[in-house]
Amino acid sequence: MGQRKGTSRSTRASRTGLPPWAWIAVIGVIALGVIALPNLWRAQPTTALPAEVDVAQAATLRDQGALVLDVREPEEWADYHIPGATLIPLGQLAARVDEVPRDRPVLVYCRSGNRSQEGRDILLRAGFTQVTSLRGGIKAWAAAGLPTVSGP
Repeated sequence: MGQRKGTSRSTRASRTGLPPWAWIAVIGVIALGVIALPNLWRAQPTTALPAEVDVAQAATLRDQGALVLDVREPEEWADYHIPGATLIPLGQLAARVDEVPRDRPVLVYCRSGNRSQEGRDILLRAGFTQVTSLRGGIKAWAAAGLPTVSGP
C-alpha cells in the first residue's frame, strides 16, 4: 500500500480538533489572561472593611497604619483631633481625593459620625475599597479615653 503524498489542511485540523485560526485565538486569550489576571488580583482588597467601626476597631486600624482622615472644619480640628490624623474638610474632599493614599486603609471621622459617613461614601465613589467611618466620631473617641491633641 502506498503512502499519501500530502496532507490537506482539513485533515490536519481534524486531527487537532481546531482549525489553525482557532489555535491563534486560544493562544491570544491565554496570553491576555497571563497579562491581565495578576493585575486584577492585586487590585482586590485583602479584606473588606465594614461601613462603620467602633472606637476600639478604629484605634486598632490606626495602630496598624491606616490613614486617619478628619473631615471636620479647621476650627474644629484646632479644638482637638486624633494624633497623626490628616485634615481634609468634607466640602473639599471630592476635589482633593488624590491626596488620600490608596495603598492603605482609610478611617474617616468627624465630630459625631454623620459627616464621616459622607466622606467615606465620597471615597468609595472615587474607587477606594479600604475605607470606613468612625461610629460616634471624635466625641466617642474622646469619651473612650483615647488620646486627642489640640492646635493646628
